[in-house]
Amino acid sequence: MTDSAETALKNASLLVALEAGSAPQDYIAAARADYRRLLTALYGSGYYGGTISITVDGREAANIAPLDAPRAINQVVITVDPGDRFTFGDVQIAPLPPGTTLLDDLGPRRTAESAVIGDVVRNGISSWRDLGYAKARVVDQRIIARHADAKLDVDVALDTGPRLRFGPLSVSGNRNVSDDRVREIAGLPEGEVFSPQEMDAAARRLRRTGTFASVALSEADQIGPNDTLPINAQVSEANPRRIGFGIELSSIDGVTLSAFWLHRNLLGGAERIRMDAQVSGISGETGGIDYSLGGTFTRPATFGPDTDYFLSGEISRQDEPEFLIDKISLETGFSRILSDDLTVRAGVGVLRAREETELETREYTLFTLPLDATLDRRDEPSNASNGYYLDLGATPFISTDGEIKGARLYGDARGYVSLGEEEKLTLAGRVQLGSVLGADLTEAPADFLFYSGGGGTVRGQPYQSLGIETALPLGAVPGLEAVTSGGASFLGAQLEARYAIRENISLVGFYDFGQVGAQASPLEDAEWHAGAGVGLRYNTGIGPIRLDLGTQASGDNAGQDLQVYIGIGQAF
Repeated sequence: MTDSAETALKNASLLVALEAGSAPQDYIAAARADYRRLLTALYGSGYYGGTISITVDGREAANIAPLDAPRAINQVVITVDPGDRFTFGDVQIAPLPPGTTLLDDLGPRRTAESAVIGDVVRNGISSWRDLGYAKARVVDQRIIARHADAKLDVDVALDTGPRLRFGPLSVSGNRNVSDDRVREIAGLPEGEVFSPQEMDAAARRLRRTGTFASVALSEADQIGPNDTLPINAQVSEANPRRIGFGIELSSIDGVTLSAFWLHRNLLGGAERIRMDAQVSGISGETGGIDYSLGGTFTRPATFGPDTDYFLSGEISRQDEPEFLIDKISLETGFSRILSDDLTVRAGVGVLRAREETELETREYTLFTLPLDATLDRRDEPSNASNGYYLDLGATPFISTDGEIKGARLYGDARGYVSLGEEEKLTLAGRVQLGSVLGADLTEAPADFLFYSGGGGTVRGQPYQSLGIETALPLGAVPGLEAVTSGGASFLGAQLEARYAIRENISLVGFYDFGQVGAQASPLEDAEWHAGAGVGLRYNTGIGPIRLDLGTQASGDNAGQDLQVYIGIGQAF
């Protein structure tokens, strides 16, 4: 007997898994069940002529009635004689789809493992279903073991049935979302050739709305008129309302408080509205206190099952060291889900702002054209250990008077890889790239420009400590020789090594780099700084709690100051 067969027998046996000291009736029940389980394990390893004996204190367990168990059991002996190991003889599995051939694993010199037969049959049926034959099934099978020459003959007949098209989609389990909206969101192509992939896609569309706690699509048992197949969507609606809170702490940035309120089915069609409020800079050293209040309305399945409509608005105040902006903005557009991990968005927006800087106070109204694409292939978005993420955005803008115009470009790329058999060590990296085109530093909106320093860019460096200092013409602003603003370009990198020392606790080492330039092209006429430090992560059900301690890793102040960052979720 091979080692793998012996392992399979041990894994299959209930007696082996039974805890010592169990009741006698438990031993008898496990022994009687083991005959079939051990025989199945032998078949799975290619042994079709084996014999199995299980004795309980010398008596064959099969001859002991379940209710006639002895009061005490001293010894249980399992004896397995596997016999010869069989190989495949004559194998016929038909019909298979055009171009499909039997696996080499079914060849005459291959071990006749029963699981291989099942895999080939299931793959054959799955291939027919992919071609629209939803009711493909096994109609006859003959498996003969020729003990004289240790060969296994296999003859399996498949019946494809007719090629079917999607019939009507019926809906059950919904309480507040209408049947018509469930059908629109699912996007099942009624009248087209049946496809398991379309079934899966319809279920994913319903799940990603967040409106449903569970979704299951099933095929009707009977074929409908004109070779159609009715489908049923069984859904269970989630609690429509949800609230959440967040808090982050930085020794320089201060305290950030955030909250949201969410409704998943606002108008009875799985429409979602989310309201967000945030206050930041509390007790910080980053200017004044920032406020924002905003909301986003999303309607799934608008102009097709994979196109969502959105409308968002926000009122905010940013009180930063270099500028103060009061702003109200409105944006509307569509997002298109091209695949499970790729989404593109396009919209139009308008914003009204009042901006104060050392140089001037001004008011302006901008029209914007926000464009964005996101590719997310992380294994877990809030706590990734493998995969990558890429977000690219472009926002052309122009003021109503035409004096302010240009485009803001931004890219964010992140990658993760875990090493070792237990994947305790995770290496994570992030690169950020930004540029403002068409508008110089004095024309572009102050919050469109780029700074570096702080938790989102370079930990260990003071918040927005790296910008661009521009000398002013003599006498341009009385008493002011130069002004500091954000840059026209930004290049940043963050590197982390995360090592799990316990199931829920990880140590982190990090190094961050940031560069801000006066020109739109990164790396041109730019200043840089860096930060480094260590951190701790404690995994919870809502994401890891993050503690980072960082210090400057460049310049004359390297290693002199300590910055503390506390929050929920990984840094990136």
